[in-house]
Amino acid sequence: MTMIDKSSTSLAEAVADVFDGATVMVGGFGEAGSPIELIHALIDQGAKNLTVVNNNTGSGHVGLAALIENGRVARMICSYPRTLGSKVFPELYRSGRIELELVPQGTLAERIRAGGAGIPAFFTATSVDTPLAAGKELRTFEGRDYVMEYGLKADFALIKSERADRHGNLIYNKTARNFAPIMAMAARTTIVQTGALLEVGAIDPEVIITPGIFVNRIVTVAEPAQESRLVAEGRVYP
Repeated sequence: MTMIDKSSTSLAEAVADVFDGATVMVGGFGEAGSPIELIHALIDQGAKNLTVVNNNTGSGHVGLAALIENGRVARMICSYPRTLGSKVFPELYRSGRIELELVPQGTLAERIRAGGAGIPAFFTATSVDTPLAAGKELRTFEGRDYVMEYGLKADFALIKSERADRHGNLIYNKTARNFAPIMAMAARTTIVQTGALLEVGAIDPEVIITPGIFVNRIVTVAEPAQESRLVAEGRVYP
């Protein structure tokens, strides 16, 4: 039996069914693994009132920051809402035009991993005795307090790989694999932009990071934009 060819003909086709109100996980922290072209295609597509899960809120006026600036994001779930390059989110948050759920980075990664593994909740000591623990269940194990956190799942994940084959098997460029593998597991529909789309068998099975079972669509972006360069040039999208 021949497996499904998961390649898409265009960025627009790949994100066409993202719906208003969807929860979307976006790979990368900073520009490492950030699928800028997919994000820009989502801006063009027009979906709004999105909940976006990412390590931060983007830089400058491109990529994730542009998605936020164009009014498409109602709520951010992230660890670093304000970084050196974040110009859009802080102003919107201070004016009450966007919601924020702040999650420590390790907890965020584990919540996504748990969601993909079918684990509904887990306990962590990270936020004990901080405002982030307010209203959450607290339990004591072996004399230490722990806060209960829920697993995170999404309707869509937008991620970036270095290479992929037509069955959806992925490898990444160094730290670009940060959140991408667990986001691919936690989303109902995983959409990948890849630098090179190869025939099946061209990637050594021993080096595959994300198996194709977790991938739904792949679109080739042979020369992806570099977020830092776009920000340095003062670029704005659209």
